[in-house]
Amino acid sequence: MPTPSVDSRDAGTSALSYEEARDELVRVVNELERGASTLEQSLALWERGEALAARCEEWLIGAKTRLDAARATASTRAE
Repeated sequence: MPTPSVDSRDAGTSALSYEEARDELVRVVNELERGASTLEQSLALWERGEALAARCEEWLIGAKTRLDAARATASTRAE
């Protein structure tokens, strides 16, 4: 699946697949729930989590667009 056309907020996430971004987001959330040792670390984790969530959303929007296009094509062929 090609990379979605919407830009990531964090260039460090732009090469991640949906699964990679999702798995890292889960790790970030778990670490935040455990409590980082400093406020700065917590903020860095939060920012990374936001970028990862945006990347996941990009993939989901791209997938929805592809599904909508496939449905439209199938509908046109069925007529």
